[in-house]
Amino acid sequence: MSTHAIDSLDTLRRRLREFAEARAWEPYHTPKNLVMALSVEAAELLEPFQWLTPEQSLRLDDAQREAVRQEIADVLIYLTRLADVLGIDLLDAAADKLAINARKYPVDKAHGNALKYSCLPGHSEFQND
Repeated sequence: MSTHAIDSLDTLRRRLREFAEARAWEPYHTPKNLVMALSVEAAELLEPFQWLTPEQSLRLDDAQREAVRQEIADVLIYLTRLADVLGIDLLDAAADKLAINARKYPVDKAHGNALKYSCLPGHSEFQND
């Protein structure tokens, strides 16, 4: 593992900002470009799982696991940089979204199935999909 510990999202955000500033990349780190890069990295996360069965995807070998680890890191890096550029607190956004999802997917209706909230019994319209 890394010897350059990052102990919080704030530390990661700061390190990414410093990394970009040192290279004068701010003009390239527009929301549009960062979203595009994030999308590419998320798509690259699919590659190690391509052609695996669901069972195989749960038992990755060391090389597969490292490939997934690297792609997850890329996704986190671009997501964190995008949030920083837009002034979005990732943890606040995640907490808010989790609360929204708890209302959309009440345990008594969503337990044990993968139905979209709009297909759950007693569904009512929700904002902020």
